[in-house]
Amino acid sequence: MKRKYILTAVTAIITICLIRIGMHFFQTDYSSKNIKVGFVYIGDSGTPYTNNFIRSQNELEKYYSDNVTTIAKYNIPEDNCETAIRDLVDQGCSLIFGTSFGYGEVMKKLAVENPGIQFCQATCSNANVEPVLSNYHTFMGRIYQGRYISGIVIGMKLKELIDQKKITPDMARIGYVAAFPLAEVISGYTAFFLGVRSVVPEALMTVSYTNTWSNTTTERKLAEKLIDKGCIVIAQHSDTTGPATACETASTRDGKLVFHAGYNQTMTDVAPTTSLISTRINWTPYFVAATEAVIKEKKIESIVNAQIFGNDSGAGFDEGWCDMIGLNKLIAAPGTKEVIDSKIKQFKSKGIIVFEGNYMGVNPFDPDDIWNLKNPYIENALQSAPSFNYVLRDVISVE
Repeated sequence: MKRKYILTAVTAIITICLIRIGMHFFQTDYSSKNIKVGFVYIGDSGTPYTNNFIRSQNELEKYYSDNVTTIAKYNIPEDNCETAIRDLVDQGCSLIFGTSFGYGEVMKKLAVENPGIQFCQATCSNANVEPVLSNYHTFMGRIYQGRYISGIVIGMKLKELIDQKKITPDMARIGYVAAFPLAEVISGYTAFFLGVRSVVPEALMTVSYTNTWSNTTTERKLAEKLIDKGCIVIAQHSDTTGPATACETASTRDGKLVFHAGYNQTMTDVAPTTSLISTRINWTPYFVAATEAVIKEKKIESIVNAQIFGNDSGAGFDEGWCDMIGLNKLIAAPGTKEVIDSKIKQFKSKGIIVFEGNYMGVNPFDPDDIWNLKNPYIENALQSAPSFNYVLRDVISVE
């Protein structure tokens, strides 16, 4: 009997070894596979928005140093991007990343024409709109989460100033330099404002649109006008450091009390005495996962760690897709770092609902479309791109 058990055990071990040998023999070896990955940028490394993408491109190159060759196209206008993207196709790219909203239609058009190439478009929401293509994907980080925490950081500074009697509550005026009246922008500045108001409920905000994604002079001048009108905080959804430099100049040259919240990169280098905090989307997790999928010939959404909506992927602090950067500890209110860490943990555990409260939001393009935030609005419930498109009545004004 004992001999029988020994023979059975030996047979089992041999069988397992043979299976593993067979799996290893037949498993595809991807270690030597090399692909070209293309990137289309609306700016270059001189603009924080594009530089944030380039940062993740560089991290992708380090991660797949033996498998990936990258090709980048810089300063490509949204209304004239087809030639640049076609060139990436002609150069043999297996995967192409579009990094600005306005590339979406052309990216999808070329995906139809080139079914063997994977096209991934950031900040867009047309992947699940007919025609749905197996080689066209959209993705975006839940930046409203970072905006909300930035607002809390600013709110804590305002409260400190109020407690020190340097300002009164009615002086808690915020100026916001915004690119376009799109849901992506409106969602972001509303989340920021609600973060401020969670600390200083008397705060009010004025939004000025640049009607361009990136123009240093325009952004700076709008920030200067908002400061002249009494705003003591300037925040931004625009691509340059123009608003940050306006704050620093107003403070150091003109002696005005003003602070700044940035986007995409730390801005303490250009505004060391006024820039408090920045937030950014970390594109690296998606770049790496999408590239892995193409190398291994798998569906991109099967590899990405995110909430998946068909061919669309999105995540926030829970999967490392959002970062808080550039906290200026020299001027931040006491306890700010601890509050940031606490709020990130809450977002990771889905313990914060941002878009709620005693507010009425009005769609700027349809005054009959009103959202009462007593009924919480769940951002990114159906797609990765922001969809909150309501301006809060009586507390946010738009110029």
